[in-house]
Amino acid sequence: MKARHATSRLAPRPRWPVACRPLVLCAGIAAVLGGWSGVACAFPAATDAAAGSADPAYASGGAADFDRSLLAGAGQNTTDLSRFEHGNPVLAGTYSTDIYLNNSWAGRTDVRFAAASAQANATPCVDSKLLGILQLHPAKISDQVAAQLKDPAACVSIASLIPGATMSFDMANLRLDTSVPQAYLGEVARGYVDPQFWDHGINAGLLNYNFNSYHSSNQGQSETTTYLGLDMGVNLGPWLLREDATVTWTSASGDAQARRQWQNIEAYVQRDLPGLRSRLTLGDSYTDGAVFDSYQIRGVQLGTDDRMLPQSLQGYAPVIHGVAQTNAKVAIRQNGVLIYQTTVSPGPFVINDLYPTGYGGSLDVTVTEANGQVSTFSVPYASVAQLLRPGITRFDIAAGELINAAISNKPVVLQATVQRGFNNFLTGYAGLVGSNGYAAALVGAAVDTRLGALAVDLTQANTHIPGYSTQSGQSMRITYSKLIPATQTTFSVAAYRYSTGGFLTLEDAAQARNYAEHGINAFNYVPPTVQPQTIDGVSEQTVLTPAEQAALAGNPFNGVPVIGSSGLELQRNSFTLTLNQRLGQSGGSLFANTSISDYWNEKGTNTQFQVGYNNSFHRLTYSISAIRSVDPLGRYDNQYMVSFSLPLGHSAHAPTFTLNVTHDQATGSQDQGLVNGTFGSDNQFNYGAAASYNSGTDSSATGSVNGGYRSPYALFDASYGKGSGYSQASVGINGSIVAHPGGVTFGQPLGDTVGIVYVPGAGGARLNNSSGARISSSGYAVVPDLMPYSLNTIQIDPKGLPLDVQLDATSAQVAPYEGAIVMLKFKTSRGRTLIVRAHLHDGEALPFGAEVFDEKGVSLGVVGQAGQILLRGVNQEGRLTARWQDDAGAAQSCSFAYHLAPNTKGAHAKTYEEMDATCERTNDVALTSRSGK
Repeated sequence: MKARHATSRLAPRPRWPVACRPLVLCAGIAAVLGGWSGVACAFPAATDAAAGSADPAYASGGAADFDRSLLAGAGQNTTDLSRFEHGNPVLAGTYSTDIYLNNSWAGRTDVRFAAASAQANATPCVDSKLLGILQLHPAKISDQVAAQLKDPAACVSIASLIPGATMSFDMANLRLDTSVPQAYLGEVARGYVDPQFWDHGINAGLLNYNFNSYHSSNQGQSETTTYLGLDMGVNLGPWLLREDATVTWTSASGDAQARRQWQNIEAYVQRDLPGLRSRLTLGDSYTDGAVFDSYQIRGVQLGTDDRMLPQSLQGYAPVIHGVAQTNAKVAIRQNGVLIYQTTVSPGPFVINDLYPTGYGGSLDVTVTEANGQVSTFSVPYASVAQLLRPGITRFDIAAGELINAAISNKPVVLQATVQRGFNNFLTGYAGLVGSNGYAAALVGAAVDTRLGALAVDLTQANTHIPGYSTQSGQSMRITYSKLIPATQTTFSVAAYRYSTGGFLTLEDAAQARNYAEHGINAFNYVPPTVQPQTIDGVSEQTVLTPAEQAALAGNPFNGVPVIGSSGLELQRNSFTLTLNQRLGQSGGSLFANTSISDYWNEKGTNTQFQVGYNNSFHRLTYSISAIRSVDPLGRYDNQYMVSFSLPLGHSAHAPTFTLNVTHDQATGSQDQGLVNGTFGSDNQFNYGAAASYNSGTDSSATGSVNGGYRSPYALFDASYGKGSGYSQASVGINGSIVAHPGGVTFGQPLGDTVGIVYVPGAGGARLNNSSGARISSSGYAVVPDLMPYSLNTIQIDPKGLPLDVQLDATSAQVAPYEGAIVMLKFKTSRGRTLIVRAHLHDGEALPFGAEVFDEKGVSLGVVGQAGQILLRGVNQEGRLTARWQDDAGAAQSCSFAYHLAPNTKGAHAKTYEEMDATCERTNDVALTSRSGK
């Protein structure tokens, strides 16, 4: 027999668990029968209904009969198929499986399966540990069942503990689903993951880098500015060490010499305290801005992290109370959209795990009883940032030095805030802050009413400034939000603040004291002066003017440079409003934004008003907007903009054309056209081109192109632009490096929480969780952004796997701590893939459905029509045995040897290997073994 290579026409797939391979035949038979979908393998493999049953039909939850006369050749030379008529058998043993409760992941553990007899399906055995993972605590358990729970040899079914509860096991995905009636469930919010399953991850180091080099030339002068941003960290158990820094290099230009600057932005040590639902930070951090304005300190901070709550308890949503007369269905709708539905038992019910759903819109609750009776009621719902759910408490305590670049001395500051949701209607909050010569106290409340959500708070502040009398004042803040469903009007945020003349914020007070120490009158406001542009606080020098930079970047320039001021502006009034108005289903939407502010020590008012309209016509989207700005001196500027966007084709990679027409009263008009698009199997390539014409006083035309590539290991981008007498070019690289026990892995830019996937031998396979991410040749890949404290599912796409590598599982789940670097290891097995055309000594094909085993008795596959066999996981050489039963039920078998050419060391198979074989009859019909794991 001679093996030969052939180009594969079959897509590579993950390796099926041995005991599940009959499913492959089941699916093939369904295809032969013309798409018949009622085969038994579609049913759960093992349920509690099977406990103690010797009949496999009952054990599998369903049965199907195969009519062999419908197969090609009228079913001739077809072996007994009865073993496939009752689903996928589960053998006794222990399985490491994911535990689900009513389709929600609860945890992962080893579960023992036991069978009442050799012919019966094995069923899961429930113990105290499994009940704890499921958060199930049955109230009434007989002494006998209680004793069995403690007996490691006993097997307790879930139905004997909770009436109506069932378990089903998905062998292919190693998933155990538990279904429990609503009446027996504990108070567990949707999306809840028990903190005992949160993962601190591994000890590892990480580096995020962002490199950009920008070269510009103008009128014979050129300059290159290079920027490198570094976000570095080390994880040691529950402790995280992080540091952010930047480096800039600027080349010599004209009379200016070359410059280099290193700047530390922040550095801190951090860890989680799950018992307090909070995080402890030592070093540089920003205070919580929920009560007082946020600012940076260098010291210690302990604050609540709402992400430790289930997602269904984050943000504000009211608690729904009601009463059901029977086993009733409860449906909750907002603005006509169904957002929640569940079944409740008779009596009072409480629904407290609604996901936050925007800024408002009353909740309409419908209770449908078992007899068809329907009752409805409405719960008002609107939200502002200060509102919390009933029973939720937030706090933040911070102590350290105030960090502000404008303050030379670093005053010590101490702050404490607390917020508490008392009920659906009321949330209260308060805070204290103190520093050198400064103290402030705040008290406030937020309410949710039918007229909208409203928050009101009052702050009292006292400031002592050397050489001045004590400044004392108050500040009142009002925030309002409302959605009017009848008119589809949304007041997203409406906020008003009034401060008396003696009121200073913490940072204003620190700056005032700093001015006084340097002999400067802090309350004598000096007009703004031009300041250089900065990147992350580092001065950026360039030979291009701000207008030229804006033109090359494709942005309108309004003529206003980046400015700063000396002295303090003491704010008196501040008002902001964001309004959105839908105009029916196809009428588009109107929007308006307003900002008005004035100051005690400055004449006039700063005002900005924007109004616009958005809509689409078929595939064309367009918007029209106008902005009017007025400064304190009464000078105003009007700007108008019209934008159109249209895909240039119907394909998935069709580019988009955008036209922007802008008119600015100060700088003239600018017309701009842009084309942007992507291509590649993962949209990993992007490109763009822009051309603009400015018809202002210095009329000019500019053009630019840009492109980028998102590789599995970094993001690359480049651009080039040219205008009248000036040009620009840039390159950039953005990526990450993670050092872990398995080596060093390069990846795309990282978020706060990271996963490392290890899939040995699976180089080239894709990660479904991250666009463009692939397994490296060493078997590692970076999942750049995971959601902390919540369940994350990491999926491997087997497409692209070498043919000789099979995955035992294609997904894994993890709930990491914030900032953790978690390692997820996937098991793989190596083996050759072989297509065999087998026949008996008389030339007759092997019977359809015969099962093929290796020397160890492990099932490798089944015989298809015409004696063809697809075998995975075979060695370079060996002997295979086919076993079946004839029409009289007598056991039959034959065997054949195979020998394959040796593989090149380190090389992976890219094609299937094929061979012809003669299967010699044997009288040896030894029992076979099937692995359950």
